[in-house]
Amino acid sequence: MAPVTNGRAIFNSIPDGFPVPGETTVYDTSEKIDVDNVPLNGGFLFKLLDLSIDPYMRGRMRDPSKKSYNAPFIIGQPLSGYGIGVVVRSELEGVKAGDHIGGFVEHQHYAVKKSLQGLQIIDNPQNLPWSTFLGVLGMPGKTSYFAWKEYAHAKKGEIAFVSAGGGPVGSLVIQLAKRDGLKVIASAGSEEKLQFMRECGADVVFNYKTTKTAEVLEKEGPVDIYWDNVGGETLEAALDAAALNARFIICGMISGYNTGGQPIRNLANVIGKSITIQGFIVGRLEANHGAAFYAEIAPDVASGKIKHREDVTNGLDKVGDVILAVQKGTNKAKAVVHVADD
Repeated sequence: MAPVTNGRAIFNSIPDGFPVPGETTVYDTSEKIDVDNVPLNGGFLFKLLDLSIDPYMRGRMRDPSKKSYNAPFIIGQPLSGYGIGVVVRSELEGVKAGDHIGGFVEHQHYAVKKSLQGLQIIDNPQNLPWSTFLGVLGMPGKTSYFAWKEYAHAKKGEIAFVSAGGGPVGSLVIQLAKRDGLKVIASAGSEEKLQFMRECGADVVFNYKTTKTAEVLEKEGPVDIYWDNVGGETLEAALDAAALNARFIICGMISGYNTGGQPIRNLANVIGKSITIQGFIVGRLEANHGAAFYAEIAPDVASGKIKHREDVTNGLDKVGDVILAVQKGTNKAKAVVHVADD
């Protein structure tokens, strides 16, 4: 086979506000790769199939001098994130051509990998679409399951409020809460997402763009467990509506990712209501809940008991557009970029 274009989604500039496709990120076609003959040097050749686009990626679009829990993107280099692909050729023991590999990968069509560091061979006994392992059976699903099991301490009859409940994390949280016998209030920003939350079992759904969160929570609360994906005014409303000894699980604060955030003005509720606020990073909980997650959730995804949706965009050149959609909340479900067929 003659050398082929090895397209790459490159981090081009640090954004001020929302990332701009074609400026913050650019699609580069200058590299070629000889798939049949590129030296492996004891590693393996990885072909990218699907990419996960997630809210946390905005935090990596920063000056490298700013410290955080995750590494910054480097200007002039490919973006990286969760993806899944297939092994084309291999010289690495334990890895063979045809194996499907998932984990943290560069946003480029092909890459030679020296080892499985940050990666794993994906077992797929239910023959699910490979993109499933980027959503409900990937990092978003783990985020929901691990933190709910670790921090919710749910009791039957309690009330949970889930913000961004139409997304891949929030929708699974709704289903986990219903399994535990809770009343669930959930918010999202479109009628399509409201309908999906109903399908997931939420008892009360509302559009935060057209309905005041505080009014809904005053009527339907008090809130025993708040799963926060957005921060800002929604977090303030949840603090006001919290029950005594409420548990707040802080997963994300996307309302401030592109604006610098806003002060929370009513944190004194934490004292008066004895609220526990818990932040987390999903990878730090893997050892506690990873095995149980696959054992419990994978069969229920395969059978349809666990509901999930994907919003798939074709083409590595569309990565910048999908990143922007996720930041603005215009994606309709779990955002996936389909790069190539198996």
